[in-house]
Amino acid sequence: MSDIKICDSSELIEGGKGIRFPVTAGHEDATGFVVRFDGTAHAYLNRCAHVPIELDWNPGEFFESSGLYIMCSTHGAIYKPENGYCTGGPCRGARLRKIEITEKDGQIVWHPDDYVTPVVA
Repeated sequence: MSDIKICDSSELIEGGKGIRFPVTAGHEDATGFVVRFDGTAHAYLNRCAHVPIELDWNPGEFFESSGLYIMCSTHGAIYKPENGYCTGGPCRGARLRKIEITEKDGQIVWHPDDYVTPVVA
C-alpha cells in the first residue's frame, strides 16, 4: 500500500488540536488522528481502548487541559501521547492502536497496514 499524506507538519501545534483523517479499521469506517507532543507527531486510531468510541471532545480536541495527556471525552481514560498507554481510568494498562506515520520534508504521511487501511469510496 502506498503512503498517504495526512497534513503539512506546520498544521500540528505542540499539545494543540489534532488532525483527524478517515480510515477503515478492520471492515468498519473509522477515523485516525495525529497530534504533536514533545516535538514529535503521533498517530492513533480514534477509538478508546475501553469502549470503541471516538476520543475527541470536539473534532480534533484530544488533549486534556494541561496538554500533557490524551483524554477520552466519554469516561475520562487518560493516555500518554507518546505511546498511547492508558495510565488512568477504566482501561488502565491498555493502549490506543498506533498508526504508523512519518514526518519528512514538511509533511506527515500515513503508512497503512493490514488492519488500518484507506477508506474505499
